[in-house]
Amino acid sequence: MTDYRVVWEIDVEASTPEEAAREALKIQRDPESEAVFFTVKDHMSQIEVSLLDLAKILIDKGDFVEIPAGTFLMGSNKECDSQAYESEAPQHKVTLPGYYIARYPVTVSQFRAFVEESGHKPENEESLRGLPNHPVVYVTWHEALQYCHWLTERLREWEGTPEPLATLLRKEGWWITLPSEAEWEKAARGTDGRIYPWGDDPGPTRANHDDMGIHATNAVGRFPEGASPYGVEEMSGNVWEWTRSLWGEDWEKPTFTYPYDPNDGREDLNASDRVRRVRRGGAFLLQRFVRCATRFGSRPDLRDWCLGFRVVVLP
Repeated sequence: MTDYRVVWEIDVEASTPEEAAREALKIQRDPESEAVFFTVKDHMSQIEVSLLDLAKILIDKGDFVEIPAGTFLMGSNKECDSQAYESEAPQHKVTLPGYYIARYPVTVSQFRAFVEESGHKPENEESLRGLPNHPVVYVTWHEALQYCHWLTERLREWEGTPEPLATLLRKEGWWITLPSEAEWEKAARGTDGRIYPWGDDPGPTRANHDDMGIHATNAVGRFPEGASPYGVEEMSGNVWEWTRSLWGEDWEKPTFTYPYDPNDGREDLNASDRVRRVRRGGAFLLQRFVRCATRFGSRPDLRDWCLGFRVVVLP
């Protein structure tokens, strides 16, 4: 067996670079480990696996979660959730087709692969300076969408894209983009209107918010007990996440209110930058923010220290 080393504190044994990367990924997601990786080397021949290839290896069937078609409860009922904001009312039913969503937010290492392979120049270089296994931050809404376009094309081309994603992307016209706020919320809470991904109890150790005392991003996968009913992680806490949905120009009061209607213009990808986009997830800030229904709006050109994104695969 060839010994491959993942540079930066990790030694693994595997017969191929791909196996070495997968072993490294297991260590990377160990709750007790902050280990990260950049390249895999064969000690004898010094063959290197590029950062892009490693990022592709992460795009495994297990890293995208299927969200089945159907109806869910969106928004909040103040009689059931005293912390609800006015912008979350009324609670109502929304029906969505099936889709896939990333189990974790996009990491610094994955965003770096996009930058290095595409030639994209980050609007804020701080986006590449975080720990590689932490969510990328300091990215604008436009940059997040550019990443999605790049990943769509690369996974259509890459021989290792797993099924069913390979068929969906290549033959059925599916594409990778940012989630709408409805798609984000269903993936976070399931169908029953629960307040948090895990239920109605705040559960102070299930997510990275201010009560935890971390006050910074965490390595993805550090809070598996905070997973949603579908197994999606980091939906509460860690970072705010861009969605593709519009909020309106006034940061205090949304133009696009509830009930959610995808056909009323709120899913316009070509709207002016004066119109804010909805962000979700709450980041590592107030516990009130990490509720599944919390929604705020930010200008799409914002580059913020606690704002990242995750992707979905849609028909």
